[in-house]
Amino acid sequence: MPILDEICTSMAAIAPLKLAESWDNVGLLVGDRAVHISRVMTCLTVSPDLVDEAIANRVDLIVVHHPLPFKPISKITTDSVTGQMLWRLIGAKIAVYSAHTAFDSAAGGINQLWAQDLGLSSIEPLIPNEHVNASESMIVGAGRCGRLAKPMTLADLATRAAEICDSRSVEIVGSSDCRVAKVASACGSGGSFVSAAKRRGCDALVSGEATYHQAIEARSIGLGLILVGHFSSERFAMDRLAARLSDEFAELAVFTSKVESDPLSRPA
Repeated sequence: MPILDEICTSMAAIAPLKLAESWDNVGLLVGDRAVHISRVMTCLTVSPDLVDEAIANRVDLIVVHHPLPFKPISKITTDSVTGQMLWRLIGAKIAVYSAHTAFDSAAGGINQLWAQDLGLSSIEPLIPNEHVNASESMIVGAGRCGRLAKPMTLADLATRAAEICDSRSVEIVGSSDCRVAKVASACGSGGSFVSAAKRRGCDALVSGEATYHQAIEARSIGLGLILVGHFSSERFAMDRLAARLSDEFAELAVFTSKVESDPLSRPA
């Protein structure tokens, strides 16, 4: 069985930590690099029910997208939800690794997956990463943009986006029948990329979520906006990451959380 440090090295190759945003908390967050790992679970966000799942399934490592902890903490006690989860994970000797914005921006990361699944060509980062060299700058960075094989309506693009990530609550900004040829992608809370997408000549931006004022901005500058939900915009990539780790470490049992779900839902 591989040791934890070997899996950390693999994850750092998949999503180089230098690509992470300065405010992020990435890499190995909980764990002993020297221990052997046999069972790995991937997920989008660690929550109490996922801690239950990990313990019940005797998981050794959780590879999670959103960091736990995300913000610095001065104590680990059961007085807070974060403290409770960390206390239980440490007690069960379960390590935690997060790549977060490094995985968003990586050459094979979430936004690249979006661009490829949407069928875009001439794919480039919306914002090249300042910490990479010139040869890397065309393949890594925040967001992606590229051209559709054939222009389509905003409504048809929204349908395609929903199918990619199995979203059941897609929202759009803009006219359903407007024509879209150049598209940007920015997973998660990608509304901040509205102006960048417009500067790159994009007709639409596919993202997880945006604020009200970001939606107003998109409408004001004539940029179509497709919002598939934060959860849906990123969760599908954790399935693919599990498959990638399983291929690389044949002796590992790697699976995606079976209990994780979007905390937002529509009333019946």
